[in-house]
Amino acid sequence: MRLAFLGTPAPAVASLGALCDAGYDVAVVVTRPDRRRSRGSGQTPSPVKAEAVSRGIPVIHRIADLAAYDVDRGVVVAYGAMIPAAVLERVPMLNVHFSLLPRWRGAAPVERAILAGDRETGVSIMTLDEGLDTGPVHLERRIEIADATLGVLLERLARLGAQALLEVLGDSALLDHPVAQSGEVTYATKFDAETFHLDPARSVDENLRIVRLERSWLLVDDQRIRLIEAHALSVDAATAPGTLCRQDGEILLGVQGGALVLDALRPEGGRTMPAADWWRGRVRSDEIVRWR
Repeated sequence: MRLAFLGTPAPAVASLGALCDAGYDVAVVVTRPDRRRSRGSGQTPSPVKAEAVSRGIPVIHRIADLAAYDVDRGVVVAYGAMIPAAVLERVPMLNVHFSLLPRWRGAAPVERAILAGDRETGVSIMTLDEGLDTGPVHLERRIEIADATLGVLLERLARLGAQALLEVLGDSALLDHPVAQSGEVTYATKFDAETFHLDPARSVDENLRIVRLERSWLLVDDQRIRLIEAHALSVDAATAPGTLCRQDGEILLGVQGGALVLDALRPEGGRTMPAADWWRGRVRSDEIVRWR
């Protein structure tokens, strides 16, 4: 079976590697254009492009250029753009989607599952159609979320998706007989920066879910602080929502109904450091600080 692979970020690399290692003929990789990752740097290829180049697979950035390749099927994993209907008519495509469809259709399914407090998530191997993740499902695999961070969960889903993809491609019954989605439909819309802003009016659990997305922040004296690691306080603390204080050597962030213990953070323009070191460098040990 001659395949085209469409994908961009690191979680898609596992599926590309699995296809190649299993002996599938990946004729071309379609990925998003190179981009500048930091100020002053040159153009950096996507993780999928880097993997394709290392394996000697041709890479294109315009999906229209796929017409030049004779392929039997496409495989899509987090490509980052809608596939035009005309392309889908010519090339049937499987999609490795990181959710239990029809829950969390759209661009940020793993983040939305964490933020919503879902108990489990998984992967759905589906046939792409013109809708937004509306196609029939060939195979579903489930895993528990527990307290996994976004990065850890994406790694697990990437491996699970690669295994499920090979299972579908290797089983004609699964490949030829997908089942229509059923159940409540929810949409995983993209986030803006405010989504990651911690809020003293939210509960401990709600704020910790935001921390697990690995982009959380708060403001102290109008300075943005990136919160790198935190955990729930195991005992009650007299910490009012919207305050920061030091108790028994720990830096406590007061929220509704409790407090978070700050383990590591990064001040704006600074480096990642233990929260206790940041505290010692800017406030008195007995001071109470407001945050928002």
